[in-house]
Amino acid sequence: MSLKVALQMDPIGTVNIDADSTFRIALEAQSRGHSLFFYTPDKLAYREGRVVARGFPIELRREKGNHVSYGDEVEVDLADFDVVWLRQDPPFDMGYITTTHLLDMIHPKTLVVNDPFWVRNFPEKLLVLRFSDLTPPTLIARDLATIRAFKAEHGDIILKPLYGNGGAGVFRLGPDDRNLSSLHELFSGINREPLIAQKFLPAVSKGDKRVILVNGEPVGAINRVPQPGETRSNMHVGGRAEKVELTPRDREICARIGPTLRDNGQIFVGIDVIGDWLTEINVTSPTGIQELERFDGTNTAAKIWEVIEAKRA
Repeated sequence: MSLKVALQMDPIGTVNIDADSTFRIALEAQSRGHSLFFYTPDKLAYREGRVVARGFPIELRREKGNHVSYGDEVEVDLADFDVVWLRQDPPFDMGYITTTHLLDMIHPKTLVVNDPFWVRNFPEKLLVLRFSDLTPPTLIARDLATIRAFKAEHGDIILKPLYGNGGAGVFRLGPDDRNLSSLHELFSGINREPLIAQKFLPAVSKGDKRVILVNGEPVGAINRVPQPGETRSNMHVGGRAEKVELTPRDREICARIGPTLRDNGQIFVGIDVIGDWLTEINVTSPTGIQELERFDGTNTAAKIWEVIEAKRA
């Protein structure tokens, strides 16, 4: 079965082909005989009853500096495709949310991965609130007095933007830190969104585990270890990926959240686990599948396409 696949993502010409999950997913699709079309989110449009995008047919290869070839730029009707991948990186702002509304109009006749309705309603730092017994103490608030009271209760906390990604804007505020008011002032000057605070988990020094789920089932994990003197373990900010096994606690967490993900069309998901605690459920543009494949040979991209091909069949 050959599928017509469109990739809505950030510019593909600049991705790190050894780390980018979208590149690996697209390369796997191509190897399975599927055709690829690429466009950036700003080229998505609604016009007179149709959802269209302006972009390029592409061919990929694992060759640094020469990993993509473009066909002629054309405008396409996305309803003519079998699969559209919603894979641009956050921030999860109104621009991002608007793309989910537009893609809603062609799904599920055209299969949008992940389901845009539930991507919109499952922001990664908010979906975990449905599983509060699996998470560390967590606060969502904008009011400074409320955040200050949370810090007074827990002493050592992590404070970060609610809709950020990649470790940007993440701060650790220890018991003696005096910067909460200044940080609140800084964040308030940027936007009107609440912040998220969580009790600091010392186990992060041993790593922040990224567990990959396909259609609600765990397929493996990598451990992301922060650099010395750094709290954040995200690979975007220098975290080191290392091989790790799934623990019974990891599997317990996946068993709890897996049905919610599967029943709501979240085919490719990455969750973050520190010690025994679930901290995020990433449904927008999770990464980590290339590292997992290098560590233990798990071809997550193939597993993802097996699910998609079954749905299209």
